[in-house]
Amino acid sequence: MDNKLPTIKEIAKRLNVSVSTVSRALSDHPRIGLRTKMQVQQLAREINYEPNAKAISFKQQKSFVVGVILPYIREEFFSQAISGIEAAAIEHEYTILFGQSHDDPEKEKKMVEAMKKQRVDGLIISLSKQTNRYEHLEALEKYNIPVVYFDRVPPFAHAHKVYCNLFKGTVDMIGWLISRGYKRIALINGPDNLSASKERLKGYIEGVSKKKLKVDMQLVEKTDFSKESTHAAIINLLNRKQPPNAIITFNDYVHMDAVQCAQQQNVRVNQDIVFVSYANLPITGYTAFPPLVSIEQYPYGQGERAMEIMIKLLNKKAAEESAQKVYHVEEMPATLVMHPGGR
Repeated sequence: MDNKLPTIKEIAKRLNVSVSTVSRALSDHPRIGLRTKMQVQQLAREINYEPNAKAISFKQQKSFVVGVILPYIREEFFSQAISGIEAAAIEHEYTILFGQSHDDPEKEKKMVEAMKKQRVDGLIISLSKQTNRYEHLEALEKYNIPVVYFDRVPPFAHAHKVYCNLFKGTVDMIGWLISRGYKRIALINGPDNLSASKERLKGYIEGVSKKKLKVDMQLVEKTDFSKESTHAAIINLLNRKQPPNAIITFNDYVHMDAVQCAQQQNVRVNQDIVFVSYANLPITGYTAFPPLVSIEQYPYGQGERAMEIMIKLLNKKAAEESAQKVYHVEEMPATLVMHPGGR
């Protein structure tokens, strides 16, 4: 049994026309007569002919593939983001090539190099927690490979990026806590080099100052996102002369580790100390103590928008490029969401 895919040559042979005539007829070229077009297109449908994607890519000098690098796909935030990226890619007839950095800058560099060798048309990336140099990404420009960052974005302005306004979200969260009587508010922040950590800290300081309270930096701890690091942060906060009565955690995964440790220290969670967080992931709804309030960061929407910006960049013709390069920066709102039990 012949299982070979039908080709243009087969159509040309059966209709006794040239391969170039078939190719033009299939692309609806105006120089091909209506009758020939109809014959070619009808036969193509009958034998289930499908265009050769590689040949089309070669002709258009495009792979129609966009690379995507995330820290961890196992994290629900990033799995939602990649669903948004994929949905937008499919809509524009692109596919994605996916890789993980595992929050390691060296692995991130290797993934970027692998994507380049695979001839991706563009790269969408959320940076590893330790990335503080960007040469491996900026170098893609000389290969005409655009890069769009999302969520974990670089601190400089000359980049295409999509992110949530975590500064404003944090100010709003502080205001919500203080309005309910919580005035000793602690923050378990992420690594210093993450722009998201910087925005949280700025928002924390602004939020507390705005309410005419003293900013106590002894209530600010850091985690590298490991359970051990988060547990150490909680122990430090509980050992303060005046422990906090509210704790803001970097994200919902840090929240769950923090709550576990607090319970081990006989803290009555959301009574002795209330916990609030970022990301608003559905998984927290299955925990005994979800954060009272969480900041929605729209991972699906961030991923979808990052791909839409990428498509816009890829579709932009060289003739339309302005002398001054324009960077696409989209700041999404960070919405405060109250969970059941919030008061």
